[in-house]
Amino acid sequence: MNRTARLYALVEELRAAAPRQRTVASLAARFEVSTRTVQRDLQTLMETGVPVRTTPGRGGGWTIDSRATLPPMRFTVEEASALAAALAAADASTPYAGAARTAAQKIAATMTGPASAEARKLAARIVSLPPRAVSGVRAAVDHALTTDTVLRLSYVDAAGRESDRLVEPAGLLTADGRWYLIAWCRTRRAGRGFRLDRITAAAPTTERARAHDLAELLRGSSAADAVRPATLAPLAPPP
Repeated sequence: MNRTARLYALVEELRAAAPRQRTVASLAARFEVSTRTVQRDLQTLMETGVPVRTTPGRGGGWTIDSRATLPPMRFTVEEASALAAALAAADASTPYAGAARTAAQKIAATMTGPASAEARKLAARIVSLPPRAVSGVRAAVDHALTTDTVLRLSYVDAAGRESDRLVEPAGLLTADGRWYLIAWCRTRRAGRGFRLDRITAAAPTTERARAHDLAELLRGSSAADAVRPATLAPLAPPP
């Protein structure tokens, strides 16, 4: 059994036993590996966000919150390939790229059968050029969007002019392979779109941002006809 398959099997083993705990020794015996290997695998699961927990001391062991884990997923070969392609596009300049990587690990741990094999085969055949992105900028933008807080940023426009802005994020726009932060700009007192790869610095604040309608901020711009991606329809609330 390779490590990826074992990680998936560990999750399912803990899920089946929950809420009872399993010891490292019993898990090592179950998968015919050393206790050190099991400890390393469990630590990896924790680092990728799988809700495994340990209770130290005599009578302690490992358990998992079964309510917060994914059951085995049965994708078609085409669906699994589409996921691999979509995740490959989530590079360092993409919003929530770090979360996309941990989500990919969770999905990979739950896929089974031919779909899993095909997704891994395609993943081995995709390469990308490293993006020119500042990770701190992306993290600050992600934080402001998630927490609905004001964002302070430095921006270089298409003419090369740099300016400092204080903005109230409303949402994200993706077009032609680029990402834009759509926000109410306090500096310009109007709605503006900021291309993420042109934001040279960004710092979160603790000030709550006012709510802004994304469609209203886009009204009159070249992106006024933007619509919700069809692939996100199952995730988004009705308009």
